[in-house]
Parts: sequence; structure tokens; C-alpha cells
Amino acid sequence: MRLILRWIINTLAILAITKLLPAIQIEALWVAVVAALVLGLLNTFVRPILVVATLPLNVLTLGLFTLVLNGLILQIIDWIMGSRMSIANFGWAILGALLISIITGAINIIVGGDRRIDRSRR
Repeated sequence: MRLILRWIINTLAILAITKLLPAIQIEALWVAVVAALVLGLLNTFVRPILVVATLPLNVLTLGLFTLVLNGLILQIIDWIMGSRMSIANFGWAILGALLISIITGAINIIVGGDRRIDRSRR
């Protein structure tokens, strides 16, 4: 159930950034659903490898390089989705990834989809 909830939250966040940022566009609702699935898969399997590989740079920038990694993952999603999704440039990808993080975090707090937050309140 939590997996489906995260998928829905990611889909809503992707739809929100396409409304907020004119440089990020998707073709249809189903594209956002597939992009959210790809985002979940990339965050599960590729992102940890990238974080470990760029750890010295991340430490040097006090964690800000994570924004670049998140933008890179969004660019990979754009490449996988082909013409169905378009991001104007890497700067927009970084901004879009930042907004996706903020939106999913806010929705997780509202819905209670993140168990880590519940544990810290006890």
C-alpha cells in the first residue's frame, strides 16, 4: 500500500511541476504516471550509486551537489520518456527536481506517507 501511495505522490508532484514550470512539459496524464514509476526505480537503484560515487564532491559542497544529482535523475527520466516529456535544459531539471522534493515532502507530511516522520514525533 505504501508503494502505491508513494507512486501517486510522485505522480502528483510531477504534474504540479509541469503546471508551475513552463520549461517542463508532459504529453498526458499517463506519461506522468510512467515518469513517476521511472523516478521511483531510479531513486531506488541508480541514485545510491551516484551518491556514493560523488561523496567527496557532496561533502565539499556541504550536500548541495545532491541537487545536481536530483536534476541529473530528472534529465535521465526526460531521456527515457523521449518526446512525451521535455525539459528545456539542465537548470530547469535542477529546479524541477527541487520542487518535486519539496512537493513530495509536503504531501508526505500531510498524508502521513513517510514513517520516518511518525517515528520522530514519538
